[in-house]
Amino acid sequence: MLGPVDPKLGALASESDSAALASLSLEQLMDVSVITTASKFQQSISDAPSAAVVLTAQDIKEFGWRTLADALASLPGLYVSNDRNYSYLGARGFLRPGDYDSRFLLMIDGYRTNDAVYDEATIGTEGLIDMDLVERIEYVPGPGSAVYGSNAFFGVVNVITKKGSAINGAQTAVAAGSYGEKKARATYGWHGQNGADIVLSATSYIRDGQDLFYPEFNTPQQNNGVAHDLDYDRAQNFFAKVTYGDFTVSAAHSNRTKGVPTGSFGAIFNTPNSTNDAQSFINAVFAHQINSGLAVSTQAYWGRYDYQGVGIYPGDIPTTNVDGDHALWYGGDAHVTVTSISKQKIVVGLDFQRDARRDQYNYNLNPYVSLLDDKRSSNRTGAYFEDEIQLPANFALNAGLRYDWDSVTASNVNPRLALIYKLTSRDTVKLIYGTAYRAPNAYELYYTVPGSGGQLPNPDLKPEHITTTELVLDHAFSDSGRATLSLFRYSVKNLISLETDPASGLLIYQNLDQAKATGVELATEQLFGDGYRVRASYSWQLAKDGQTGAILQNSPRHLVKLNAVAPLFHNAVRFGTELQCVSSRLSESSTSGGYCLANLTVTSSRVIPRAIVSLSVYNAFNKRYSDPAGPAFVQQAIEQQSRTLYAKLVYGF
Repeated sequence: MLGPVDPKLGALASESDSAALASLSLEQLMDVSVITTASKFQQSISDAPSAAVVLTAQDIKEFGWRTLADALASLPGLYVSNDRNYSYLGARGFLRPGDYDSRFLLMIDGYRTNDAVYDEATIGTEGLIDMDLVERIEYVPGPGSAVYGSNAFFGVVNVITKKGSAINGAQTAVAAGSYGEKKARATYGWHGQNGADIVLSATSYIRDGQDLFYPEFNTPQQNNGVAHDLDYDRAQNFFAKVTYGDFTVSAAHSNRTKGVPTGSFGAIFNTPNSTNDAQSFINAVFAHQINSGLAVSTQAYWGRYDYQGVGIYPGDIPTTNVDGDHALWYGGDAHVTVTSISKQKIVVGLDFQRDARRDQYNYNLNPYVSLLDDKRSSNRTGAYFEDEIQLPANFALNAGLRYDWDSVTASNVNPRLALIYKLTSRDTVKLIYGTAYRAPNAYELYYTVPGSGGQLPNPDLKPEHITTTELVLDHAFSDSGRATLSLFRYSVKNLISLETDPASGLLIYQNLDQAKATGVELATEQLFGDGYRVRASYSWQLAKDGQTGAILQNSPRHLVKLNAVAPLFHNAVRFGTELQCVSSRLSESSTSGGYCLANLTVTSSRVIPRAIVSLSVYNAFNKRYSDPAGPAFVQQAIEQQSRTLYAKLVYGF
């Protein structure tokens, strides 16, 4: 959404900042809405080889987004499903059963967060970063493997955190909401005269949850279908970032425990089933401008992810089963940016990642029986080149190429070409062609557990490949409004999907022959006087099995989004309204009906000195709706959250 990248618009922005936002023209906003995610160098959104979108800290505050999933659900072409454990992100009609968001590359300040076992991009309460620490979110839809390699399949999300100067001192936040939801955060930000910048933050989150009824388990032996005290959520987050000169070092840790009320994967319903996700990373970056025409950037990182699920499974005597993984990886990136050649901007780089541990385990307790003890490791290396060339007659060409090699799936080559034409000062036309790939992850390849809710391995899985063409038309209506029209066609080969093996009845990941999608996205945004803002989008998409012509599961035909902000009482209050409509979607043997949700947030910085208070109502009209469930569930669809309230206070010292 349109919004300036300005420290004044951080967590404690005043009402005067909102007025300043309203006074900026579209051109001024576009000047500061540059992105680095699309090409690894700074470029305006209109010059990016994609229909890129930026969300800001102002958006996060005014719409009450609590997780990355909340923010991404507002974007054109994206939709989110939830199974009462994790949130899953779909794009342009694709959200496959059993996919832990491995088709999106999720970065935090340029650090690749996807883990070494599931390749998971965590976007819910299990995520690494408190949303109050986010300065902006850059989303680049479409294939990004020409720059980033595997997982940049449907898009790249880069979460850019705030600087200490944006926080400017000590800050606390407390929040409370429905069903025992509570959150507390303590943050310190400092910026020195020598340029040093520090951010330190810790967050604790608790939600008791609610009792949930599932008619599929409605028998006296299964508590009449009611899952009691199994919807709880507990999370802790820690984040630190230090910048001095050309060096930046950041570190984060998160730990989330979630009750699982759905009886998934064959677990006994209404028994204490839960999952725990723990993530950590350290990321060090050195970025130096050698001269006006040459810059160098190097990065070294270390990451860890540990998962453990505990469930009770049927047998002559019910058995407690423990399932989990240990993932450990480290790597680096080095690239140079050359701008000394006339009318060109060139990036050349190398990256490497060592997946030192891709271990998976499964065992029963009382008595102890080991069912899986699989230890793996792998390497991957990539070399990439990108050139932005200014051509005559207002044309530009963005050309990228990347070669990847990994020790499991061998080599992949992926290009991206974008021809960009400035038709007028207000009109831009982009014709984009690209390919991407996703290597099968360790879970899909090697995980195997016998018995009820079990799974078969498939070490013969092939990488997924996607080929895309897209036409983007961008028009600026006036100094404060714009519209974008995107027409796209996707063709996917060897799409990996979680299926049921007909011979054994166990789950297994398999390559489908082909899937295709065509669609149209129309997005518009407008800034009005006195701080009014509106953003709206409509998406039509048709995703089919390329062999049978059947509509893909969990693939809505229509998406409608509306976000609006209005100042009230002489800008003493900001009123944010969000509307999200999703059409019906298929599950394995039924259909989940379409729905429209409304979320409302009221924010004010005048009620308490040095503080911002907000009140949010999610699913304001208490719409009953469900998301399709995958083959790991008895349910065909999982009912989603009813209306909830959330009150928040942020205080700066």
